Amino acid sequence: MNQKSNMNAGEESDDRVVPAKCPNKDGSSSSAEGAEGRRSTKENSGQTTASQTQSWGNALSGLHRVREAAKKDKRLQFTALLHHVSVLLLQNSFYALKREAAPGIDGVTWKEYETDLDKRLADLHSRVHQGTYRARPSKRAYIPKADGRQRPLGIAALEDKIVQHAVGTVLNQIYEEDFLGFSYGFRPGRSQHDALDALWVGIMRKKVSWVLDADIRDFFGSISHEWMVKFLQHRITDRRILRLIKKWLRAGVSEEGKWSKTEVGTPQGAVISPLLANVYLHYAFDLWVQHWRKHRATGEVIVVRYADDSVLGFQYRADAERFLHEWRERLRKFGLELHPDKTRLIEFGRYAAASRKQRGAGKPETFDFLGFTHIWGQSRKHGKFLVLRKTVRERLLAKLKKLKEELRRRWHQSVAELGRWLRSVLQGYYNYHAVPGNLASLNSFRQELSKRWLRALRRRGQKHPMTWVRLKPILERWLPFPKPLHPYPTLRFDAKYLR
Repeated sequence: MNQKSNMNAGEESDDRVVPAKCPNKDGSSSSAEGAEGRRSTKENSGQTTASQTQSWGNALSGLHRVREAAKKDKRLQFTALLHHVSVLLLQNSFYALKREAAPGIDGVTWKEYETDLDKRLADLHSRVHQGTYRARPSKRAYIPKADGRQRPLGIAALEDKIVQHAVGTVLNQIYEEDFLGFSYGFRPGRSQHDALDALWVGIMRKKVSWVLDADIRDFFGSISHEWMVKFLQHRITDRRILRLIKKWLRAGVSEEGKWSKTEVGTPQGAVISPLLANVYLHYAFDLWVQHWRKHRATGEVIVVRYADDSVLGFQYRADAERFLHEWRERLRKFGLELHPDKTRLIEFGRYAAASRKQRGAGKPETFDFLGFTHIWGQSRKHGKFLVLRKTVRERLLAKLKKLKEELRRRWHQSVAELGRWLRSVLQGYYNYHAVPGNLASLNSFRQELSKRWLRALRRRGQKHPMTWVRLKPILERWLPFPKPLHPYPTLRFDAKYLR
């Protein structure tokens, strides 16, 4: 079998990606089926009814065999995967969706679809496997960003979400064995805090003196469909799976009743988009940067990527500048470019303060990553270098602004009702932002939230206006004080990854 490694295809063949030779090129499906742990095609041909009634345990066993095959042979191509998209997997995907999510262009809600669910899923399963399933356009919606701009989202029809989730579940069995360790975005068992821990540990433990904070401009809207399919073909040669993905990519967008064709990009907000984005960047960036730091860098390099947001640390400035230049060239070949305003190379690390002081350059600059501003600091006890993290100010202000508007809509509610709602909001905010060293920012958020609640209560025109004295016991009852909810990065990182 003539097989070409993913590393070579993703790194050194910049202008073309040649898929590995199909294991069953001779027309026999036995080799691919054996690798997937399945019976032969001839045996499976009469099992459409059985596949629909298989136990969930059998379905999980089939997915496990796919993962084991992907783990065993990193060059193996999967020629038959769609049979894993069973009625039970579709049902599991349906119940994994958000029940209160806005409906897509079909107008069907989760609760409506649950009526006669068995019949609906059986019909959907039949259409998917017979090739009569049609992807619907995504409904365009916008959500506000922290900087005041609008982020476009694509809301898929409910059946598209179900099928995308099911296909993504199958593909994840393969790609979770391929994706590299520094990729954290939208992966099972990995969170934003795992990425934050890895970055903190990398800067603290490695010889980092320069940090490259980078963001790809309009990444989801710039993905090349042609390259996307080529990248997928490294591992997936099941034509029916590829045809489904092509349907979703080309389904188009509906905005205010007008349909527009999508020749590039994948809808941000679609269930399948995060996985496709990771596959795209796995070949366009991850494999390449791994090769670069092993064979091109003269010093140490750390990499942390969460979706299209990446932070890299370099020991030497020359490495960082050379990498940035070559990275721009690399991305251009795949239809991508770095955002000029969100990509910065700054001096940051253990010796940054002393080096900048010697040059009269002032304090080290800061950078933002996943909602936290990373600051050069020192420990109080020993004065040693320490990376401090605070909630990004713009994000804090945007959250307070949103809460102010919501308080206006709830002004008629009782104090107890408002208290319960605000406590849930505050606790949710703490759950993400309560990292060690960020208590001052959290206390500031609680104080500002208290002020807005006081103003809202005063607008009611009560006979006895609300004062801080009267409000204090209410705040103590409903608004908990912050405390660290996350361990120090080293503790969690070492527990998960240190070998």
